[in-house]
Amino acid sequence: MRTRFVFSIVITILSGSLWLAAQVKDFRPVTEAMLRNPSAGDWLNWRRTDNAWGYSPLDQITRQNVGQLQLAWSWSIDDTGSNQATPLVHDGIMYLPNPRGVIQALDAATGDLIWEYRPAAKPTPPPPSPNSSAGGGEQTAIPRLAQIAGGDAVGRGIQRNIAIFGDRIFGTTNDAHVVAVSARTGELVWDTKVADPNLGYEYTSGPIVVRGKVIAGITGCTRYKEDVCFITGHDAATGKELWRTSTIARPGEPGGDTWGDLPLHFRAGGDAWISGSYDPETNLIYWGTAQAKPWARVVRGTDGDALYTNSTLALDPDTGKMKWYYQHLPGETQDMDEVFENILIDTGGRKSLFKMGKLGILWQLDRTNGQFIRASDIGYQTIMDVNPQTGKVTYYPGKIPRIGVEVDQCPSTSGFKSWRAMAFNPQTNALYIPLTLNCEKATFGPIQKEVGGGGVGPVRRRDYKHPEAGGNLGEFLAMDISSGKILWRHRTPSPSNTAALATAGNVVFGGDWDRHVYAYDAASGKILWQSRLSTSAQGFPISYLAKGKQYVAIPAGIGGGSWSTLIAPELAPEIRRPNSGNSLFVFALP
Repeated sequence: MRTRFVFSIVITILSGSLWLAAQVKDFRPVTEAMLRNPSAGDWLNWRRTDNAWGYSPLDQITRQNVGQLQLAWSWSIDDTGSNQATPLVHDGIMYLPNPRGVIQALDAATGDLIWEYRPAAKPTPPPPSPNSSAGGGEQTAIPRLAQIAGGDAVGRGIQRNIAIFGDRIFGTTNDAHVVAVSARTGELVWDTKVADPNLGYEYTSGPIVVRGKVIAGITGCTRYKEDVCFITGHDAATGKELWRTSTIARPGEPGGDTWGDLPLHFRAGGDAWISGSYDPETNLIYWGTAQAKPWARVVRGTDGDALYTNSTLALDPDTGKMKWYYQHLPGETQDMDEVFENILIDTGGRKSLFKMGKLGILWQLDRTNGQFIRASDIGYQTIMDVNPQTGKVTYYPGKIPRIGVEVDQCPSTSGFKSWRAMAFNPQTNALYIPLTLNCEKATFGPIQKEVGGGGVGPVRRRDYKHPEAGGNLGEFLAMDISSGKILWRHRTPSPSNTAALATAGNVVFGGDWDRHVYAYDAASGKILWQSRLSTSAQGFPISYLAKGKQYVAIPAGIGGGSWSTLIAPELAPEIRRPNSGNSLFVFALP
C-alpha cells in the first residue's frame, strides 16, 4: 500500500518542468462548439463566455437562500507572486492558475489535488533601467517620491487566466513564453518562446482560444528598443506562431505618422495585457491596448494620437489582420488605460461592445465596424470632457502635464477602474463595476532618451481620497447599459478588489481589499451575505456546477498592483491585511 501511495505522488521531471504524476479520469476533450457555448455548469473561458459577461446561468443560489452560503473547501495557492487568478471548470474538474506559471487540476467538489504543472526554475530577467518598468499595467511607488512603474511586475509571474481546448490547458509565462500542458496529466506538451524577456517582455494575462488558435497579448513594452508590443496567434496543436500584429504603428505604416518623426526605437507602450473577447458572428477578436510610454506627451515627445495605444482593436483570428480600431483617448498623457475587458452585448438593435477604462467612462461601440455609439461618464473624473454623442475628447485647462508642473487629477494613475473586470446580467440589463475612488497631485519629470531606457517616466505623486467618496476608497456600482444611469452603489473603506460575478439567481458577488466578500441583490444592491477571507479578496470569482451542486469560488491574495501595494496602505493605513496567503475559497449552500 505504501509503495502504491508513493508511486501515485511521485514527482516526475519532463521537458524542463515538474508535474505530479496523476490524471483526470474520463476526460472529455473541449471542442470548438463547447467553447463557443459552454454548458451551464462549466466555466471554460476567462469570463466564462466569449462575450466576457462574467455571468453564470446557474440559479441554485438565489436572493432567497444566498444568506446560507458556507465554506465548502479552500486551497492554498503559491505565495511566490501576485494572485489574480481565474479558475476554469470543465466536467467537475477545476484548472487553477498560480503565480509564476504553475497550473493545478483539482476536484471541483472537494478541492483534492489531481495534478500539478510547475515550470522549472529559469534565470530571472535583469531589472528595468532606472526610468523603465516591466509593464503589466500596475504601478508601484515609494510614497511621496514615485517613479510610478509596472515595477511590482518584475519577476512576480502573474497569471490571471489560462485557456482550455481539446485535451490541453494553455498558459503564458512571465518570461514571454506560451505553453500547453495536458489537461489529463499536467505534462508539458509544447513550450514556445514568443519574445526576449531581457528586453522587458512578459505576460501577465493568459490566452484565449479561437478556431484552433491560441491568441495572447504581450506586455512589458516600456523600454526603448528596436521592437514594439504585439498580439500573436499560435497553432494550438504545435505552438507554432501563425501571425503577429503590432499594437504600435511603425514608421511608414498606416498610423505611423501619429507618432511624429519618432524612430521605431522611441515608440513604446501599447501593452496588450488583458485578454480579449471573441464574436463568432463577426468572426472578430477584440483586444484592448494600453497607453503610450512614457506617459506624458511632453516626456515622450509626441503631439499626435500615438496609434494604436489606448485603443480597442478588432482582429481577424485566422490572420491577425486589423479590421478596425477605435482609439478612446488619442495622445493620452496621464496613464489613463483603456486596455480592459471588452463586453459584447446586443442592445437597441446594435451589436455593441462595452468597455470602461481608468477614467470611469463607459464606451459603447458598434462591434461590426468600430463606430462610436455613446459614452457614459460615471462623473468622478476631472481630466477631460468626452462628448457623449461623438466621443470627442477635450482636456480641461491645465490637465495636460508639463515637466515640473504639478497636475491635480482624479483619478490617480491607479484609475477608478482597472483589471478587476465588470460583469453583465441580462436579467437586469446592468453592468456591475468594481471601483476605487482616489485622486493625486502629480508632477512629471524628464527622462534621458536612450535605447534600453524609456519607461513610464518619473513622477512625484501625492494621493488623496476622492472628495465625493465620503471618506471611502472603494465602490461597487450597477449601471444600466441602455441609459447609462447608475442603479445603485455600495461604498467600502478599502478599494473594491475583485472582478464582479453575476448569476442567474440575481445575485452579484464582489470583494474588497479589507478581506470582505459580498453577495448583492442584483436589482437593489442590498447586501444579502458577506464573509471574511484570510487576506484581500482578489482575482476573478466564478460559479460552477460539480456533482449537481452550485459553487462560488473566490480567490484571495497578495500583490495586485497599486490598489494593493500603494493606494490602500497609504490612504487607509488603519486597515491592515496579511502580507502572505494566496488562497482560493469555495462556497456552497448547506
